Amino acid sequence: MKNINFLKPNKQNFYVYFYTGIALFTLSVLDVFLSSFFEINTTSFLPNSISFILPIIIGTIGLHLIRIEYSGIKSLDIINKNINTNTFNAFLTLSIIFLIIKATPPAMSWFVFDATISGDSKEACTSEGACWTYIKIWFNRFVYGMYPNEYQWRINISFILLIGLAFVGYFSTEGLKKYLTLYYVIIYPIIAFILIYYLISGGSLGLDWVETGAWGGLSLTFIVSFFCLIFCFPIGMILALGRRSSLPTIRYFSVGFIEFWRGVPLITVLFMSSVMFPMFLPDGFFLDKLVRVIIAISLFEAAYVAEVIRGGLQALPRGQYDAAKSLGMGYWKMHIFVILPQALKLVIPGIANTFLALVKDTPLIFVVGLLEIVGMLNLAKTNPKWLGFAMEGYVFAAIIFWIICYAMSKYSYNLEAKYKTER
Repeated sequence: MKNINFLKPNKQNFYVYFYTGIALFTLSVLDVFLSSFFEINTTSFLPNSISFILPIIIGTIGLHLIRIEYSGIKSLDIINKNINTNTFNAFLTLSIIFLIIKATPPAMSWFVFDATISGDSKEACTSEGACWTYIKIWFNRFVYGMYPNEYQWRINISFILLIGLAFVGYFSTEGLKKYLTLYYVIIYPIIAFILIYYLISGGSLGLDWVETGAWGGLSLTFIVSFFCLIFCFPIGMILALGRRSSLPTIRYFSVGFIEFWRGVPLITVLFMSSVMFPMFLPDGFFLDKLVRVIIAISLFEAAYVAEVIRGGLQALPRGQYDAAKSLGMGYWKMHIFVILPQALKLVIPGIANTFLALVKDTPLIFVVGLLEIVGMLNLAKTNPKWLGFAMEGYVFAAIIFWIICYAMSKYSYNLEAKYKTER
């Protein structure tokens, strides 16, 4: 034991360092856990300032003792490589762990233990916790907006059909798989437009007309996100190719378009599409506000998609272009079958990031009078019968957006892993 150097852990005394470090780290976490969950202060005999920083000091020493470059223990090596590379990182790791432990009891009390979900009025919420009764009462409006209750089945059927049609590719035969790109790029968007326009709007097949001003809530968020995603991607891809074109007219137009839309804030674009654009339309010509908003967001996001795809095009070696040309391929055939598949594969994370930003930007349509889920929350919180519950509404919206974005992120990870090739 007298030969142990506590300042420089080494392999000769690995297990002594390892068990000592784990013990100190466990003691520090246990001390914070007991004080946070059970209000038991094991160091109450010390001055408050020392009692406060002692767990961090002990825990930092513990992490220092297990910081060995290569231990042979896979989990320990992962910890040392990612969060315990030096004393400063160890301190940050402990601070985050302690902060989570400290925040868990009050958060759980507000979310669950002291929360209220029963009742059908504000008077039912008498505890200090969250009033989930507010979400329960307004849930229908948060999902469907001001869409008439008796017609909400039309929204449900539309989305069920769209989700079902989206999985056609998983059940197609080998002979039909070569047509999937045509299906998802052209046929599926047309079917989606017909379903949403004629079924949700009505006015055909004996259905009553429901103006888009009544659409809202989470369903409107999905509609706007869906159409903007399927429109901005092909437009962005064409702009990316145009920016790299050898034809000056096409190149300058693409550059001007991309830089213009990237240089203005989205809220300005929405305002112009809703207020200013109708002033330039001919008399008697009407373009629905929702359609104008979808077009505006699609063009705005297409500029960002174009730059992401252009990065993938520039990352490809020149040899790929030369090899395709040597096989006698023309411009479009070369890009469709050789260049774009490789470029898009390289920029899957960037495209997914742009799509995630698009989904999170949809609440901005509230400024032009379209009440998607966040717009409905803003409307509900001003209701005289439910004043004071904005926090619950925003927490609910945050959870919904997190689920949507996390699902999109995981899907992009799966795509990246599926099409990953060693270079």
